[in-house]
Amino acid sequence: MDTQYFDATTQKEAGTALGGRIIRGGGLVAFPTETVYGLGANGLDGSAVSSIFEAKGRPADNPLIMHVAKKSDVKQLWRHVPDEARRLMDAFWPGPLTLVFLKSDIVPDEVTAGLDTVAVRMPEHKTALALIRAAGVPIAAPSANLSGRPSPTAAEHVLADMDGRIDMVIDGGPCRVGVESTVLTLVGRPTVLRPGGITREMLEQVIGSVDISPAVLRPLGEDEVAASPGMKYKHYAPDCEVVVAVGSARKVANIICREYDIAEAMGKRCIVLGTEQNRSCYHGMSCDIIGDRAMPQTLCASLFAALREYSGTVDLILAEGIDERDQGLAYMNRLLRASGFTVLRE
Repeated sequence: MDTQYFDATTQKEAGTALGGRIIRGGGLVAFPTETVYGLGANGLDGSAVSSIFEAKGRPADNPLIMHVAKKSDVKQLWRHVPDEARRLMDAFWPGPLTLVFLKSDIVPDEVTAGLDTVAVRMPEHKTALALIRAAGVPIAAPSANLSGRPSPTAAEHVLADMDGRIDMVIDGGPCRVGVESTVLTLVGRPTVLRPGGITREMLEQVIGSVDISPAVLRPLGEDEVAASPGMKYKHYAPDCEVVVAVGSARKVANIICREYDIAEAMGKRCIVLGTEQNRSCYHGMSCDIIGDRAMPQTLCASLFAALREYSGTVDLILAEGIDERDQGLAYMNRLLRASGFTVLRE
């Protein structure tokens, strides 16, 4: 299969119009969102949705997210729209928040991995919204990468994994948020299944108390069902070892310097994914400062691109862990899964 490429900045209308026709015809289109690039298919066509799993090599028990172009579209996908959902949609849609509720009969089982719930979001990115409108159907879409690899935050990341596997890529430039959307289930107590750019604190300002799933910062048990994308044990992983150092800023730097010296003495190629606060600690070491500990959104925006850049070019990535507050929770969720929960602390 030849993968067509369109630049949304110069071919916006042509690209989204063609992409909409491809999706209506059962094909696959990668498209930009504010979070990461998605791999879209007609969300009401079970056969088309199955082709997403085939192209990605994605396990069939990992549910997908339905993307819609307007808030009222959820009425056809859910059994009813709870009041909490209405308030959250008014506050955060369009944007990086996915809401999970009981699915209607028109949602194929292929989308939900056989669950009785379906995840829905309205992306903020103008190209994504234009594509959904052009398709005329909800678009089911996970991230546009091979299963288990770091999610793509630029079109070149999509092509590196999916060229020849899908029909089309729409290039909308780098993604602003850089990690996937927050996933909140509204079945029972409101619970964050996957943290993202919309934090627990922000949600609680709208609907009151919100729980965090224990699986956010630990591996999913063998007998546990993945109620949301991104809950599997190892995810977002580059082709090298990843180790996360946790603790205070100074302790983290000490751990990383020690492990770097040990690994280098063993002949391993190493890179540090560090923060501005510890920049001076890594003098003479291969280091990439990817953000600021006090502004975790900067780390979220850079993490996946860094994991991809060093995948296969180094033997070991030593990454700084940060506090699990606000968007730090989203950063640590992705980083821990990228490492397979390989954590060092003093």
